Amino acid sequence: MKARRGLSLTDKIIILNIIFFVVFQLVFIMDQKAIDYFALKPANIFQGKMIWTLFTSMFLHIYFGHLFVNMISLYFVGNFVEKLIGKKRLAVFYILSGLIASMAFVLLSLIFKAEYNVYAVGASGAIFALASLLMIITPRLRVLVFFIIPMPLWAAMLVLLFGLWVISFLLHLPIGNTAHFGGFLVGVFYGSYLRFKYSKKVKILNMYLSRAGAYR
Repeated sequence: MKARRGLSLTDKIIILNIIFFVVFQLVFIMDQKAIDYFALKPANIFQGKMIWTLFTSMFLHIYFGHLFVNMISLYFVGNFVEKLIGKKRLAVFYILSGLIASMAFVLLSLIFKAEYNVYAVGASGAIFALASLLMIITPRLRVLVFFIIPMPLWAAMLVLLFGLWVISFLLHLPIGNTAHFGGFLVGVFYGSYLRFKYSKKVKILNMYLSRAGAYR
């Protein structure tokens, strides 16, 4: 009789995001000012207030659509990365990348003034870090951009990173591009470290994926 597979760390992070979403909806109904205690706002941080939102904002989503897209992305990308680097490394990497993405959003708000008084929420900074890590380790892995367009991962990341920036600029959409960029850089850095340190394993992994048809 086979042992039942428990929840992965990625699954638990997804559940945590869902819990945050539900709790925030209930709290927000009672007090709309509660967003200050959960969401990241550069103006608050520079005033030395709500510092913890650098952390809480990476688990918070205001709208269901935002939560759904991010959690679907996290499920596929996060579980793949977890199999490659293990739960402990994933836990540390996910938290650090999310925090650095938050700090990037805050610091770059000094340049992009429109973001100074804007609230930022979502797991996408950490998800960009996970995806860019994979981009370095498995650049030719075939993925679906926007769940529709097939392309190699290295191209998909560039399309998403800069494409979302263009879309947000043209349509004036509140997308946390600077947080995405911060997470992207963290993933590139750590992915490059892993690719160099475990070069033989990375080569074997890419050969396996190629033979499995993941690079078609």
